[in-house]
Amino acid sequence: MSGSTGGGKENGVSKSYSYDVIVIGGGAAGLFCAAQAAKRGRRVVVLERTAKVGKKILMSGGGRCNFTNMYTEPANYLSANHHFCKSALSRYTPWDFIGLVCEHGIPYHEKKLGQLFCDDSAKDILNMLLAECDRAGVEIHTYCEIQSLEAGEGFRVDSNRGLYQAEAVVIASGGLSIPTMGVTPFGYDVAKQFGLDVLPTRAGLVPFVFTDTMKQLCNTLSGVSVETLVSHDDTAFRENILFTHRGLSGPAILQISSYWQEGESVAINLLPDEQDAQWLLQAKQSDPKMLLKNLLGQRLPKKLVTELETLWWAQESRKPLAEFSNQRLLQLQQQLQQWAVKPAGTEGYRTAEVTLGGVNTDELSSKTMESKKQSGLYFIGEVVDVTGHLGGFNFQWAWASAYAAGEDV
Repeated sequence: MSGSTGGGKENGVSKSYSYDVIVIGGGAAGLFCAAQAAKRGRRVVVLERTAKVGKKILMSGGGRCNFTNMYTEPANYLSANHHFCKSALSRYTPWDFIGLVCEHGIPYHEKKLGQLFCDDSAKDILNMLLAECDRAGVEIHTYCEIQSLEAGEGFRVDSNRGLYQAEAVVIASGGLSIPTMGVTPFGYDVAKQFGLDVLPTRAGLVPFVFTDTMKQLCNTLSGVSVETLVSHDDTAFRENILFTHRGLSGPAILQISSYWQEGESVAINLLPDEQDAQWLLQAKQSDPKMLLKNLLGQRLPKKLVTELETLWWAQESRKPLAEFSNQRLLQLQQQLQQWAVKPAGTEGYRTAEVTLGGVNTDELSSKTMESKKQSGLYFIGEVVDVTGHLGGFNFQWAWASAYAAGEDV
C-alpha cells in the first residue's frame, strides 16, 4: 500500500498509472469501497487530495467514532427519494460491519439508542480500514490534486502526481461540511460534468444561531443542557439540547436542524415526561404553597428556570401556585411544553456534521451506485443525496453504499 507524496514527474516525464478502479476520496466510504473491490481481484488506487486519509473518521464521535447504529432503518435517512437507500442498507447491515469490527478485535460499546462507539479510539476504525486495504493490495496516493477527469475508453484522471487511467471511477469525495478538513465541491462538479442532476446542498446536523432576545438568553445559559422533545411539523426528537454562547446545540437540535428551513420555527418541550396538560393545575391542588420556580426546579436546571421566570412570569415570581388562576397555569404549561423558537440560521458548514442534498439519486442505480448516464462512474457516501440522522447512521450509509459499489465496480 502506498501513501507516498511523490511528484508527478520522473526525469522530467509525467508519471502514468494504470488500474482497474480509481477511488477518489480517502474517507470512510472511499477506503471501504476500495477494499471491497480489491478483494474481488480488482487493481485499485485511492486518490486523496490532502495529506492524510480518514480525517473525518478520526474526529467523529468525540474521537471514538460512532461507527454504526444497531437500529438502522431507511426511516433514519433524508433524501428526495426515500426508497433509494433501502437496497444498499439491506445488503450491508450494521451487523455486517460489527462482524468486521469484531474480526479485527476492536473493543466497542453501545452508548445509547443503538449508537456504537470504539472503547479506545477512532484510530481503531481507520487502522482497520487501512489493514483491509493493505491486505487486498489497494494503493493509496495522498497529496493528489486532480486537475481533470475525462471519459473515453475508460477514464483518464490528470493530477499533480501524473496521469491515472482505469475502467471505472468511484467518487467518494464527501460533502461540504467542516471545510477546515480541506473539503471541496469536487464530487458535485464531476456529477454536473457528466450531466447528472445535483440537488441543492445545505448544512445538516448543525447548531442554530439567533439574533433576537434568544441570543442573549442562550449566551447567559451557555453550558446548560436539558433533555427535551424538539419538534418541527411531524418530526420530533427526544434528546438533550445545549445552550451555547452562539445559540442552541445538542443532539435534539442537530437532529431537527436537518428538517428545518430558514424562516421557520421549532418547538421545544421542556417537560417531555409530563403528558398531562393539567400538570400544573394538579400541582396547585397538591402543593398550593409552592412557588412555581421551586416546582420547575425539581425537573429543570435551576439556572434555566431563573431565566424563564424573568421571561414569562417575573411579575408573579413571589406568588405561590394557589394564587395563580387556572387559566394562567395552563398558559404557562403550554409555554413550557410548546416553546416556539425561531432561529436566524445555522452555524453553516463550519460545524455541520453532514451535507444535505447532493447527487440526485434518480441518476444512480440503487443496487450498484453507478451513474445511469455514464457507464463506469459511481458515487457513494455523503456526496449522494442520502443523509442520515445523528448517531452512526451516516457511517452506516458510507459502508452500505461503498459495499454496493465495491461489489460491482
